[in-house]
Amino acid sequence: MNLLDLLYLPAAALTAPWWARKARGGWRERFGHTPAIPRPHHPRAPAPPRLLIHAVSVGEVNTLRALVPMLRDAGIEVIVASTTDTGLARARALFAETPLAEALPGKPGVTVVRYALDLSSSVSRFLDAIRPDAAALIELEIWPNFVRECARRNIPVAVINGRLSERSFKGYQRFRRFLAPSFARLAFAAVQDSAYAERFRTMGAADVRITGSMKWDAVLPLAPGEVLPGADQLAADLGIDRSRPLIVAGSTGPGPTPQAPSEEALLHAACPPGTQLLCAPRKPERFDETVASLGGEARCVRRSASRQQRSAAPDRFLLDSIGELRLAYSLADIAVVGRTFTNLRGSDPIEPIALGIATVTGPDFANFAAIAAVFLEANAIVPATADSLPQTLAALLADPVRRAQLAVAGRRCIAEQQGATATHATMLRHLLRTAPPTSAPSHRSDASAPTSRAPAHHRSET
Repeated sequence: MNLLDLLYLPAAALTAPWWARKARGGWRERFGHTPAIPRPHHPRAPAPPRLLIHAVSVGEVNTLRALVPMLRDAGIEVIVASTTDTGLARARALFAETPLAEALPGKPGVTVVRYALDLSSSVSRFLDAIRPDAAALIELEIWPNFVRECARRNIPVAVINGRLSERSFKGYQRFRRFLAPSFARLAFAAVQDSAYAERFRTMGAADVRITGSMKWDAVLPLAPGEVLPGADQLAADLGIDRSRPLIVAGSTGPGPTPQAPSEEALLHAACPPGTQLLCAPRKPERFDETVASLGGEARCVRRSASRQQRSAAPDRFLLDSIGELRLAYSLADIAVVGRTFTNLRGSDPIEPIALGIATVTGPDFANFAAIAAVFLEANAIVPATADSLPQTLAALLADPVRRAQLAVAGRRCIAEQQGATATHATMLRHLLRTAPPTSAPSHRSDASAPTSRAPAHHRSET
């Protein structure tokens, strides 16, 4: 146990009432008891380099949709570590883990594990089991014990798709003296824009590179008239009437105060008569609350419910499953970006726009300010407020030409922004090539690496 562990103890005690309310699994893995992952063995080929990628939850996991296949094609074994139960489920669904015994030379496997708590003993056990050659942290998640232990083992750590919001930055600055060494230990920080770059430098990161956002590449555009496999079945299972308009709201959240209506209640009231509404709350613990906000069990159909439990003519739907939001978006006439009508700083708007769905956002999108600004400038997204939402939805439903124009503008906008994932893949390949040999006896006993570290290629910031 070190001084940092001692500091974590009172923090854990203070937050215990919050995390104890939530059902969480995998406690052994959270304390670093991860099953050891052996190196794949091929008699005529060396073991591939192993990259650990930490993606906290569903949003960060989705960012990896294009990157992981690129890395595998480059001969890199990928270990995806997620913190939340939903993140783990999404990673397993998205990447279809390849058992090491079935991995082929030139096409290494993908393994999904739970990320450990940042206690020194947990981190040590976790790294002993994973034995990565390098580690990449999605967006931020710079945990001091993890970064310090990786440095002790000569495992380079980088931030990719880096993001440090203004609110988070203010909090980090209060502890800058304590956190700066962790930022300074980063091999590099590849960040989304110049504002984030300046904040990373202020926190102590030495090598900061502006790469754009990988979220632009993580979507799979849908051609006009194309239907996603599984979308028709989802509609049939829920009882969605394809002849009636459907609004789909993704990653919805509670109201800005306990007394204020939730986003689901706001949308329920704002939907024009005869319009169907499907909501996918960001937090599973809000499923029951959402059903109540959408008119109760008599009116709202849960995805998890059997057909026998369905109301006779449903027009409200709860998507209480993992990995089906994209299918639901593809069925929509209008998509609404959740957490933008509250004080929760927004959700990613790229997915529904890539599917060609006219998309509405509320005024609070601080976490995706740069992305939202690009869409707003291109007239590819429709802004609204809680007060204007009923009129906005009614106008869009009555104007198919406007919805088609939004779809064209959105697809064009996304295509113009893509490319950051390939840049990240190049930087990570170089990081693995230049990783120094480790001094820890339990790490990389079966692989070698050059000792030099040349500067990696990166985009100019001009």
